[in-house]
Amino acid sequence: MRKIKRFMYGVTVFVAAFVMTAAIPGGRAHMAGPELLAGSGYEDEFLAADGHVNFILADDAIGSGYEDATDTYISEYVDRFRDKTRCDSVSAVVVTPDGTEVYGDTDALYQIGSMTKAFTALAIQKLIREGVLSENDTVSELIPGYTAYYDSKPCEITVGQLLYQTSGYTNKESDYPSATEGMSLRDWAYSMSGKELNSRPGSEYSYSNVNYDLLGAIIEQVSGKTYAEYMRTGILVPLGLTHTYAQAPEAGANIVPGSRLGYRRSFTYEIPVIEGRIPAGYFYSNATDMAEWIRIWTGTADIPEEYKELISAVKDRLNEPGDYYSGWELFENGTIGHSGGTPNYSSRIVFSDEKKTGVCVLTNLNVAASTDGLCNAIFELAAGTAADTRADIGFDAPSAGARSDDPNGDISLINIPTDVWTVFDIIFTVVSLVAILSIVASLFLKRRGVILILGITLLVLLIAVCIVMPTVFGAGLGEIALTWAPYSFAGGLILMEIGVLVAGVSFLRTKKSIPNGENPKK
Repeated sequence: MRKIKRFMYGVTVFVAAFVMTAAIPGGRAHMAGPELLAGSGYEDEFLAADGHVNFILADDAIGSGYEDATDTYISEYVDRFRDKTRCDSVSAVVVTPDGTEVYGDTDALYQIGSMTKAFTALAIQKLIREGVLSENDTVSELIPGYTAYYDSKPCEITVGQLLYQTSGYTNKESDYPSATEGMSLRDWAYSMSGKELNSRPGSEYSYSNVNYDLLGAIIEQVSGKTYAEYMRTGILVPLGLTHTYAQAPEAGANIVPGSRLGYRRSFTYEIPVIEGRIPAGYFYSNATDMAEWIRIWTGTADIPEEYKELISAVKDRLNEPGDYYSGWELFENGTIGHSGGTPNYSSRIVFSDEKKTGVCVLTNLNVAASTDGLCNAIFELAAGTAADTRADIGFDAPSAGARSDDPNGDISLINIPTDVWTVFDIIFTVVSLVAILSIVASLFLKRRGVILILGITLLVLLIAVCIVMPTVFGAGLGEIALTWAPYSFAGGLILMEIGVLVAGVSFLRTKKSIPNGENPKK
């Protein structure tokens, strides 16, 4: 028994040391830092000697009208974002009538998540303009044999409803599973056939990746080409987007490795790009192409006239705040944009057609809410409206020591919103430490009552997490723990299980205490 206790104690100390090393700032468990990029040249371009972001300007940025203070603030915003989120790679592009600036690496490729939807939708708009299909065409007409049901009765879903996100599908993974590895778009589309819809088609908005993956399958069906080939020849090449990919880039491409949170650090995290998921959220692009994409949508790029007409037609459908159409949303302040997030990247793009100004932020960590906040803050600064909209984009209140020479108010005090996965990482880092302490206590305490309480507490917490998480996120616990959530989530679950087991064994092996004066043989 003593040997078992010593062994368990040693394991616990080792795990505790690892968790503490990872959780305490300055620990060496940061596995996604510049050292893993040695030899690529990327770290030299992106990071200065002190670890701060360098400015790497696009050619047309030279001589732009930006004040030095604006550059400084944007640099501070990016630094604050990196410090708060533990994200080590950020590229932010700012487009104004005065020129273009990129903060970070201009050429590094990131997954852009659901920003992909606007590309897929633009291809659909092109096919509609050419008369190949219409918004009133149904999915069952375009994908033979496809069916959908609402209230257990067959119903039709139109192309327009897919574009507007009003098909009746939701983003609940347990109801509408994404494509798995090796599954083609066509195979995945037929796996969706016959499912019950959450609402009657056309009756209500519900954001869903299913809609845009189905649009990708329709592109293949009506064009006779693969989705990737049609996107390359029909959209990307004509628009001059030579560093945007509708499939995994070729070997040797300058891809920024994705990363994942865990115990207050980020770790390199790569997952395969699955063909059946690409149209809704798995393009790759870089800051240079995102700058051109902004110019395309603000009408300042030199592109063929037919594409200008397609883009104008899309923007004409966005009339009221909250309107969603063709991969874009209209916001309260009159801007148009979209966010993107995959298990190991997050991004956001926002532009003002009126001001001919736009911002895109690309990161290699899934902290979407924080990325949104950074992009919005940079946009407000670039558009010259930061002082008027601080409250809307998450700025702290002015401090007593605010600089008096600040042209836009105390805008240096940006407060980056905290992403849900950051919150979970903090929570389950604490849970892991508590579980470790509980294991140690169960091994060495001799009081059965305390051991019982520790075991029951961990068991109740474990059961609650296993029930609540799938319910809240609409996905299986395995997918949440193994794909999306920080590593600390899985670590916390494992440590709680170990804690329950150790408490149970210790409880059974610990002799029941006998009150003084009582005969143990009675």
